[in-house]
Amino acid sequence: MMQVTPVPRPDGLPAAPVYAYTGGRPFDPTLPCVVFLHGALNDHSVWTLCARWFAHHGNSVLALDLPGHGRSAGAPLPSVAALGRWVLQVLDALDVARAAVVGHSMGSLIALETAAQGGERIDRLVMVATAYPMKVSRELLDTARDAPLVAIDRVNVYTHAGLAPKPSYPSPGNWLRGGNRALMRRLQNASTEVNLFHHDFGVCDAYADGLNAAARVQCPAHLVLGSRDQMTAPRQADELARALKATVQRIDAGHALMAEAPDPTLAALRRALA
Repeated sequence: MMQVTPVPRPDGLPAAPVYAYTGGRPFDPTLPCVVFLHGALNDHSVWTLCARWFAHHGNSVLALDLPGHGRSAGAPLPSVAALGRWVLQVLDALDVARAAVVGHSMGSLIALETAAQGGERIDRLVMVATAYPMKVSRELLDTARDAPLVAIDRVNVYTHAGLAPKPSYPSPGNWLRGGNRALMRRLQNASTEVNLFHHDFGVCDAYADGLNAAARVQCPAHLVLGSRDQMTAPRQADELARALKATVQRIDAGHALMAEAPDPTLAALRRALA
C-alpha cells in the first residue's frame, strides 16, 4: 500500500493525498501497470484479490481510493470526466508511462474516460458490471439524498444475486450483503462534508458522453458482465460494446462480481489483460 502525495486536482482545488493499494508488492513504475477503479460508495478493498494476483504476476498495481473515498483526501470530484483526468494525474505523479485501466460500475465509466483522454497511454480498457447510460431512478436518487442508510439497504439487495459465494475468496460462506452493507455505511458515515452516496449516484446518472468517449478509445476493450446483474443489466451495455468493438465476457453473478464470483471474475480479467 502507498500514499501518493500530493496529486493535483482537475477542479482547481488544492492537491490532496491519494491512497493506492499495491497488491502486497512495492510499486515499480517500470513494470506493466494495472489501475483498478472502484464503484459508488466503495473503496480499493473490493479489488483485493485481483490486485494481489496481478501484483504477484509481473505487474505493478494501483487499486485507488477515489477522492473523498476511503483513505484518499479531498472532496469528491464532480463528474466522470474530471475523475478520468484525475486518474491520469495520478499516473503522472508516479511516472507511469502506460497502463491498463479496470473499473467496476461507476469506476467503469471513469475507466472509459481515462482511456478516451489518455490516448495511446492506456493500452487496455476493462469495464466490469457496466452500462451506458448508467441512469439512476429518480426515486432511488431521492432516497439516497433524504435517507441514505435506507437507500444503502435497498441497493445492497439489488447488488447481489446470492447471499454467499461458494468456497473461495475471502472465505467460504462469507456474507456478501453484510460485508457490502458495512463497507457502504462506513464510507457514508466517514464523509462529513457531502452525502457521498447521493453524490456518486448523481455522477453516474449525469454522465452523457460515453459514446463520444468510446469513439476516442485507441486500445482493446473488454466488458465483463454479470448475467444476473439487476443494477446494470447486461443488455444495457450492448450499444457501448458495439461502439468499443469490445470483447464481452459474461459471468453467472449479480452486480458485485468480484465478491460474488471471485474466481470467474479473476479468470475473466486474466483473459482481458493477457
